[in-house]
Amino acid sequence: MQHEQLLGAVQHRGRMASREEAERAIQATLGTLAERLTGGAAANLAAQLPPEAASAMRDVEFAEAFSLDEFFRRVSRREGVDLPKSVFHARAVVDVLADAVADGAMAHVRAQLPQEWGRLFAAGSEGEMR
Repeated sequence: MQHEQLLGAVQHRGRMASREEAERAIQATLGTLAERLTGGAAANLAAQLPPEAASAMRDVEFAEAFSLDEFFRRVSRREGVDLPKSVFHARAVVDVLADAVADGAMAHVRAQLPQEWGRLFAAGSEGEMR
């Protein structure tokens, strides 16, 4: 997937007003996700993404364990939007990411995360998270 396609898909699914808003959501979500991943999973995902999107994942030096709620708080701070909006945006980014990379890469990511994170992946960008 090319960067413009990625931006367009995130903007559409996240109901964002601009490409710039989509870019902030992508960078915030991918950078925060990379902070949680170990064993080369972030590098594997980054290798399958356009360089503009992958850059957020390459800047992370080490992984740390944190909850899904903390993930959303970090995305919110990075993106500079309120928590409900950042949750929706992060879900849209992850939904597009699942379409953009190989199934095995997403399976590797999901396998590293606690069960509570399944809500992020199963919810997609529509509907309520349970």
